[in-house]
Amino acid sequence: MLITFFRAIILYVIVLIVMRFMGKREIGQLQPFELAISIMIADLASIPMTETGIPIWNGIVPILGLLVMHLVISLLNLKSIRAREIICGKPRILIYRGKIDERALKKERFTINELQERLRGNNIMNLGDVEYAILETSGQITVIQKPEKRNTIPEDFGITPEYEGIPYDLVVDGKIMTDNLQKIGKNYQWLEKQVEKFHIRPIDALIVTFDGKGQIFCQEKEKKS
Repeated sequence: MLITFFRAIILYVIVLIVMRFMGKREIGQLQPFELAISIMIADLASIPMTETGIPIWNGIVPILGLLVMHLVISLLNLKSIRAREIICGKPRILIYRGKIDERALKKERFTINELQERLRGNNIMNLGDVEYAILETSGQITVIQKPEKRNTIPEDFGITPEYEGIPYDLVVDGKIMTDNLQKIGKNYQWLEKQVEKFHIRPIDALIVTFDGKGQIFCQEKEKKS
């Protein structure tokens, strides 16, 4: 029992490392070759995890082999457009200039109901609002609405909003984010003075953030009873 426990931990760490090397895509955004490798890795890890009679290396070596295969295929994707089309396929336009392409639907084995479901997932309730709908190689659908149906933006009114930048976490669960303080050109003494305005110390803060407008958000950690 204890051996199985430690084998599971070892294989979990190996699989986690391999998946980190494979990148940060969400499951729904995986290319076909990435999904296939992910399924095979899970299967390879499960066998030596429970079968103590099988050497653990019988699972680790094939998993590392799949990682090498993934890196090679990824490199081919980067270097060759032709290889990318063969391995990942090409995006297909399902709706072109407001008209549904029935041939494209049949080739992708898409029904009208499935198309409507995907559009609703993009907050599009009416097919008549769509100018283009593109089925990406990851299976996601990109929707471009008709000009009169799109949400307005400040540029439409000749307005230029102020630059906002990105917010930086300065304290997370009482831990000081020193790197982020350096990025905004501040130090711990400055942080301490800012947090004092909320009548707490930095180590007592659940979260402290600093945005591009210089505004600070601070929330205190709940006190243990």
